[in-house]
Amino acid sequence: MPAFFIPIATLMATGDSAVIHFFLRSGPVAKIVLGILVLMSLSSWYVLLQRLLLFRRTARQNLGFLDVFRKAARFSDIGKAAPDHRASSLVGLFQAGYLEIDTQIKALQEPRGDDDSFRLQSLMGLERTLRRAANVELRVLARNTSWLATTAAAAPFIGLFGTVWGIMIAFNDIGTSGTATITAVAPGIAEALVNTAAGLVAAIPALVGYNYLATRLRQLRAEMDDFTLEFLNLAERNFG
Repeated sequence: MPAFFIPIATLMATGDSAVIHFFLRSGPVAKIVLGILVLMSLSSWYVLLQRLLLFRRTARQNLGFLDVFRKAARFSDIGKAAPDHRASSLVGLFQAGYLEIDTQIKALQEPRGDDDSFRLQSLMGLERTLRRAANVELRVLARNTSWLATTAAAAPFIGLFGTVWGIMIAFNDIGTSGTATITAVAPGIAEALVNTAAGLVAAIPALVGYNYLATRLRQLRAEMDDFTLEFLNLAERNFG
């Protein structure tokens, strides 16, 4: 190991040992607070990583399906390619729109020339169907992301509660022992401040992750809005 990394590794090991030492010495309330913060942190990381993987897969599949959609001349050709892009949020919109077109045509039953040419009953109805489908897809994509916001908002206050409680215990011990030296005060204060640090460790990644996912959701929503317009244009050309 390079000499530069030896002090860092030693410092990290010392810090980890100190945190474990503080946890073992802390009272039941502090342990409960730390346990809650650890669970919140782990669960928020799970949600964040899961959503990141889902968004990455969705974005990649969206590009592939959009390429197929723009190159195809008929809805039936697009429908055949849709199963190959199941992770795409645009496929849900396409399937909902395609089903609405089929429903309108069957309800109207007014052929215009050849067997494959029919007229839409309501373009506005088709647009409403696509927007409802987009909302469904967005709810699926945004599932559990609110937990990140909850962790970011609540974790610092939970940690602060643990700190305040620990300081109260430390001052109570000082009053009981009658000793107010820094040697007597410092351990209790240090143990209490671990809760604040744990709260920040849980909250900061959750906050950053939530803001990033919110930005990606807005981008995906914009992609769905653009796809809705392209779908309506194609429907109008084929069935208008």
